[in-house]
Amino acid sequence: MKSINKIAAVNVFFWIIKICATTLGETAGDLLSMTMNVGYAVSSVILITLFLFTLIIQLRSLRFYPSIYWIVILLTSTVGTTMSDFMDRTLGLGYAKGSMILFSALLVSLIVWRISEKTLSVSNISTTRAELFYWSAILISNTLGTALGDYIADDSGLGFLGSALLIGGILGLLVFGYWLTRINRVILFWIAFVLTRPFGATFGDFLTKPVDKGGLNLGTIGSSAILFVLLVVFVMYSNVIDVHRKNTI
Repeated sequence: MKSINKIAAVNVFFWIIKICATTLGETAGDLLSMTMNVGYAVSSVILITLFLFTLIIQLRSLRFYPSIYWIVILLTSTVGTTMSDFMDRTLGLGYAKGSMILFSALLVSLIVWRISEKTLSVSNISTTRAELFYWSAILISNTLGTALGDYIADDSGLGFLGSALLIGGILGLLVFGYWLTRINRVILFWIAFVLTRPFGATFGDFLTKPVDKGGLNLGTIGSSAILFVLLVVFVMYSNVIDVHRKNTI
């Protein structure tokens, strides 16, 4: 069954907005589960319901709508935060074991996608099935990113800022790899996509956590408000200048 290509074009604005969305997902997830004391399990149920609702809208849309697309991305990030915390803390799996389980799940998702669609391309997704694979991989990668970010920040001893700098450095190497090598662009995309989540997770923790724990102590409410404004501004700006969408029937 054919559908319209409704996936955001991958350019510099894509990555800026992605980092804003994933960082907001971390702070908003913590705001709901911890600051509002809703709990990881209930938060996950609420956010998964919202995610599925917006995903249905995205799948049924007849063309690319930036606001809908990025709301779904944001919700995968927020759901990923609460799901990861539920696995690692409530179920007691720990960051390392939780990260390995999610990494395995992501690999399986990508392998099944590759076998089914014969490609992992994110520039021309023109079937509903391919789009479902796309969103499944994004949800798993954002959940993995939260667990991986917490593992690096808490268990490695680097702290929130050190972890953000480390992952930021790796992302910088990927940029050089994109411009200076012939490494497969799809592979680079998925590595970068996965890593921007722990970058957002650790940077979000850096914004919200107390000073004595290595953070800026902006709190989940203040950090979420600032990030939300930045996200809206970047989405609107990228839409105004046109990302040169190519709709495919």
